[in-house]
Amino acid sequence: MGKILIVDDDAAFVGALKDKIQALYPLLDVITCTEPLLALTILRQGKVDLLLVDLEMPTLDGSKIFSYALSVGIDKNRIVILSGRDSDYLHEQFPMGTCLAVLNKYEAKQKAVLDMIFSSMQRKAAGS
Repeated sequence: MGKILIVDDDAAFVGALKDKIQALYPLLDVITCTEPLLALTILRQGKVDLLLVDLEMPTLDGSKIFSYALSVGIDKNRIVILSGRDSDYLHEQFPMGTCLAVLNKYEAKQKAVLDMIFSSMQRKAAGS
């Protein structure tokens, strides 16, 4: 348990998040994808323990990647939808229970939720 796929067209955000995860949670394996179409291949090829996907991207939006992930067997409770949108909009698009979480990727309190998820994954990867 510990393979994370981050799909977001914002390369700076993806790089910063990957660096943070690798620094704080060394047992987690982070794969990044700034081209949404490539994410489909990654999802089809291997086991992903957590999918972080941006809602709004060119060529293929996060809701389509979400649907595809479900179709290839990714558990909905292992998918986090990220966006710059406010929480009301996000919860309209993805009501509670649709996925693990919907988060505004720029709000500090929302980032704390990601830290809790990563911390839990790190503990499981360590076998504790």
